[in-house]
Amino acid sequence: MALMITDECINCDVCEPECPNEAIFLGPEIYQIDPGKCTECVGHFDQPQCVQVCPVACIPVDPKHVEDRETLWQKYRRLTAAKGGTPPDGGAPGS
Repeated sequence: MALMITDECINCDVCEPECPNEAIFLGPEIYQIDPGKCTECVGHFDQPQCVQVCPVACIPVDPKHVEDRETLWQKYRRLTAAKGGTPPDGGAPGS
């Protein structure tokens, strides 16, 4: 599943630089997450980094973008390839 930022966001700016996929951006009023780029940090970290640093806990799972772990791995591999890179672990789930 992709994550989302709720209207409890205080625009503290700590989540955006933590996103390895550059999925977080400043929207018209609060930060937002592009579900096409969000892998919940699968392929990069064990836990979503934005959730870890958010001081107001306003980043839940987005129920409109349900994805299982394998789908998140596929998205990670696609995003990595689009950047011209090679996944550090070869892109294998569970690595």
